Amino acid sequence: MKSMLAWLLVLNLLFVGVAARALEPANPHASAKARAILNYFGSLSVRTEKRLVSGQFTGFGRGATLRLMDEIHDHTSQWPVLVGTDYADFEHGSLTFKAPNRAAVHYWNQGGLVTISAHLYNPANPKGGGLRDQGVDLNALLAPDTDTHARWMQELDLIAAGLQELKDAGVVVLWRPFHEMNGDWFWWGAKDPDTFIKIWRQMFDYLSQTKGLDNLLWVYSPNHGSKTAAYYAGDHYVDLVGLDAYTDFVDNDHIKGYAEAAKIEKPFGFTEYGPHGPQNPLGDYDYRRFLEGVKKDFPKAVFFMSWDGKWSLARNNNVKELLADSWIVNRGDLPAGLVGKGD
Repeated sequence: MKSMLAWLLVLNLLFVGVAARALEPANPHASAKARAILNYFGSLSVRTEKRLVSGQFTGFGRGATLRLMDEIHDHTSQWPVLVGTDYADFEHGSLTFKAPNRAAVHYWNQGGLVTISAHLYNPANPKGGGLRDQGVDLNALLAPDTDTHARWMQELDLIAAGLQELKDAGVVVLWRPFHEMNGDWFWWGAKDPDTFIKIWRQMFDYLSQTKGLDNLLWVYSPNHGSKTAAYYAGDHYVDLVGLDAYTDFVDNDHIKGYAEAAKIEKPFGFTEYGPHGPQNPLGDYDYRRFLEGVKKDFPKAVFFMSWDGKWSLARNNNVKELLADSWIVNRGDLPAGLVGKGD
């Protein structure tokens, strides 16, 4: 019965706007609930209101909680749709999923959507950690009978265990690996695109096919700037696309690479957004400026996720007005049955 209801929801979403069309997930075995959520995102860009899904990142690893969501609700009487967490365990140079999953399951069961990233540790570094290591040969991750390959597979197994726990809880995950791959600040970044794409596809095949994780929607999220489409692994390996951007000025002069990313025929969003740049935000940003910029220069956008700390929706100005705008989708605006327990 639950599967039938999910399929009915998919069919219903197909009739939302004349330009809406069914989207085929990258994983042909994606669950009915994952398909429904993907088609919901696909339906938003043709709307004139309730078309930009709100989101908030809430922390890494053992520190992931829903405290920021509670603060946003206290200030605005609204719950953002999308909660973001990350599996990074910086203290131990590894990954951990217990606290992120606990927050994700709770928010899902309350009617929200979930996105998860991972600041991956470097498998070429035997000491662990190494997020910002330079000179890593990505080909070594796939070289059989090597220590690097063995550590990479152990890392994928750890990720799979966390995502399996969410699958068992009925949670669909917007899975966002290898973010900002066009920049040179993470060990996987600014590499030869063809080599990077091999690594993305290997992860996709392992998690989707070998591990059977049919609850994932795959999110491609370069940093704004150059080569925003160069690392795209292909339509059969990606479900949604976006840009990470840290700037006060939400326009084409300050956020580069939108045209290239927007040409990809997938729902587009701001996968990370933060005012004042990537360091030392002031916490005094007028968030109405973000929405004004999206409306003017980024018309394909259908979701965003603000970063935490002083970049967040809980720490800046006029967030109540932002979340009250007719364009914004908050948690209570989601279609009945789209999110929650079961499949």
